[in-house]
Amino acid sequence: MSDVRHDRRSSLTTRAAVASVCAALFLLLLKGYAAWVTGSVAMLGSLADSGLDVIASLVTLFGVRVAAAPADREHRFGHGKAESIAALVQVGIIGVSALGIAWRAIDRLIEGAETARADEGIAVSAVAIAVTLALVAYQRSVVRRTGSVAIRTDAVHYQSDLLLNLAVIAALALDQYLGFTGADPLFGLGIALWLIYGAWRASAHAIDQLMDREWPDERRRRFVEVAARHPEGRGIHDLRTRSSGTQDFAQFHIWVDPAMSVRRAHDVMDAIEADLAGEFPGVEVLIHLDPEGQVDEPGNPLAEKDETEELP
Repeated sequence: MSDVRHDRRSSLTTRAAVASVCAALFLLLLKGYAAWVTGSVAMLGSLADSGLDVIASLVTLFGVRVAAAPADREHRFGHGKAESIAALVQVGIIGVSALGIAWRAIDRLIEGAETARADEGIAVSAVAIAVTLALVAYQRSVVRRTGSVAIRTDAVHYQSDLLLNLAVIAALALDQYLGFTGADPLFGLGIALWLIYGAWRASAHAIDQLMDREWPDERRRRFVEVAARHPEGRGIHDLRTRSSGTQDFAQFHIWVDPAMSVRRAHDVMDAIEADLAGEFPGVEVLIHLDPEGQVDEPGNPLAEKDETEELP
């Protein structure tokens, strides 16, 4: 990845993380006031979620800053996986938040308690929805341009906040205006379950990156099509792909004429890399040359098929 492209991605992800921290702090103060005046467990759950949002957003900011650091002597492939680690920390925070909200909701169901001043709580939730919508729209824009897994996870969490705030409005309205006194803790319990589901869903992408999961099959097929179209290439095999933060990596073996000179082989590889850079900008490519007819050691499942014939 070029330095200019790297710096641009770093700037975008950092700004998105800072925006997340600022929004979380604002909502924390706003919901703190609302939880105090209403006594709502649903609002309390929303407050707890915003408090943990502050921590999660700070983790995201730290993660994207570390991930933006260029490769160094100890980290030759860069620091991209810091984003995935930050995402998993967020998942843990979300899970703890959900369990705390569920416990409080069950306690309120057993004890029974009424809320107050629903109009103020509803107004606060409406403001929270507006702020969250603006933040999520910005985060989605940054994710489309950078592919940041940490910002994606943060956005998933804030998307769940939209439903959370709608649930608070419904709980307060049902409790005070319609006389359904059990609505508030029931909605609080529903919010907790939704957060647990969101944490599980958000963890999948981060784990895929940490485990070096292969690209989707369709993207691999397209990569092979571009890599194999040079007329002097005799076949592609041993394709391996992975992602680390916003950086993608691909390596493969290519068969060429055994009589080809080193100079000519170098020129062919440069041409293939240029084609791949045009179709897959920012991907770091490593190509290994094999003389046509070279058979890799038996038992290597990655070397048993020509990738131009069929992808798993």
